[in-house]
Amino acid sequence: MNIEREQLEMDVVFVGAGPANLAAALHLKNIVDEHNELVERGRKSGEKIPDLEIGIIEKGSFVGAHILSGAVMDPIAIRELMPDFLEQGCPVDTVVSSDAFWYLTENRRIESPVTPPPLKNHGKYILSLSKMCEWLGEKCEEAGINIFPEFPGAEMLYDEENRVIGVRTGDKGINKEGERKGNFEPGVDLLAKVTVLGEGSRGSLAKHLMQRLGLNEGKEPQVFSIGVKELWEVPAGNIEEGQVVHTLGFPSDTKTYGGGWIYGMKNNVVSIGYVTGLDYLDPLIDPHAEFQKFKTHPEVAKVLAGGKMLKYGAKTINAGGWNTMPKLYADGVLIVGDSGSFLNGQRIKGIHTAMKSGMLAAETILGAFTHNDFTSKTLQHFEEKVSASWIYDELYPVRNFHGAFQAGRWSALVNTGLQFVTGGYAWGFMPKEHHEAGHERMEKLSEYDYKGDDIKQRYPDLKFDKELTFDKITDVYHAGVAHDEDQPAHLHVLDTEICAERCAEEYGNPCQRFCPASVYEMEFNAKTERRELKINFSNCVHCKTCDIMDPYQLINWVTPEGGGGPNYKGM
Repeated sequence: MNIEREQLEMDVVFVGAGPANLAAALHLKNIVDEHNELVERGRKSGEKIPDLEIGIIEKGSFVGAHILSGAVMDPIAIRELMPDFLEQGCPVDTVVSSDAFWYLTENRRIESPVTPPPLKNHGKYILSLSKMCEWLGEKCEEAGINIFPEFPGAEMLYDEENRVIGVRTGDKGINKEGERKGNFEPGVDLLAKVTVLGEGSRGSLAKHLMQRLGLNEGKEPQVFSIGVKELWEVPAGNIEEGQVVHTLGFPSDTKTYGGGWIYGMKNNVVSIGYVTGLDYLDPLIDPHAEFQKFKTHPEVAKVLAGGKMLKYGAKTINAGGWNTMPKLYADGVLIVGDSGSFLNGQRIKGIHTAMKSGMLAAETILGAFTHNDFTSKTLQHFEEKVSASWIYDELYPVRNFHGAFQAGRWSALVNTGLQFVTGGYAWGFMPKEHHEAGHERMEKLSEYDYKGDDIKQRYPDLKFDKELTFDKITDVYHAGVAHDEDQPAHLHVLDTEICAERCAEEYGNPCQRFCPASVYEMEFNAKTERRELKINFSNCVHCKTCDIMDPYQLINWVTPEGGGGPNYKGM
């Protein structure tokens, strides 16, 4: 449909109000003010930069609504951004007081006498990343930065020479037939000299930008994991405040990357979750079921005994690290945070690296304005700054960590030890390809003894008692998910015939299992006498697993109408 759109000219537009972009916008504002003060006092050559119009667009209903993390934060980056962050009210929950690493067999816990160095968190902070981003958003607004919640980035804007010139926000008030409703509002074209993509893992704009401009050429394919999480309130004494536990082993098999976390927070609240690598082989693996099974382990169940589940969430993380990092710049655009593969998979931490990437992007943008050049000639300095920073010092030595697990758990653990000793140079236990895209690794049903796609074949003893373990629909309720059902589905399946025929036979329609929110369902159609795909898009928690893990890459996740999705407030 032809739509007349308003155009707003800004200097810099940040897509996504996560830790990377919030830190970037705030740092940019600060260093521009510092630059201008030094120029005015004659202590720096050049000209003052006029007040910049800086905007942040966010698809959630408020800053933090779609932000989900474990989360233990290494404070190195926020101390650089704001040395007095505690005095300014950063909403940390508690300080890590003790660490533990458990290897879980089916019924036993083997506690490591020494916590592996990457998992040492003593003195770091347990917090709600949602609360922290909400607080950072307030700091940005106090600094004069415009934040626009309920404005999803729907489309990149390019000029005739393929340079990024901004972003288009999503239309509102379109019904499920694609027709305009009475409350129709067209999206706005935000024109900017620099657009910064910080959409998190598998960002929809970043995905298409990388494809269009070839930003993944010469790089290893990006690989992902999914973290499934619940917040519990438990009786006093079940866990110490400030205790951090990481686990390996049960319930994952030795060919599947997986591990759990248990964090003791204030007021007897426990953050508990399980990470499953989205490069697993067995087509019947269900990350939500892996998490529920994890909770049935006697040592884990003991922590939750007598408690009640408060909230649920699920999110993918970009786990490949340095070797899977795309080209981070092009004319008019930079990529930061999880969108750029900045997470440290070995430490399972990315808040600090995301924030630092944003701050380095801000410094690059300052240089672009001082030279009045917003092309790759100037923006390429972003990658140079990353390579010269402590991000490189942290990520490069562990560049092969996740890839090693694609060869199996035991060889990966040996390889991890070798990497730690040699700084990443010994990787004799790596598979031939350092990282292989997860959707290409999934094996077919014919390679197993499975009879069809019944998930009970893999999880025969897992039952949802709604006290310790929960089915997906119950969990989704606790994610506060809300979408207007009278809107076009934001999950586009390019060929549903493949779903009904080929995928059903070869993989047993794994979308029913890898989605942690029961979005995908194979429903019997009496007219065609076969099962066909039904998409319950209103359940979607915006984790992007389907876009990542579909073996045929037929699913394209696009932004729904602004404000829809989960509510992770406080998680």
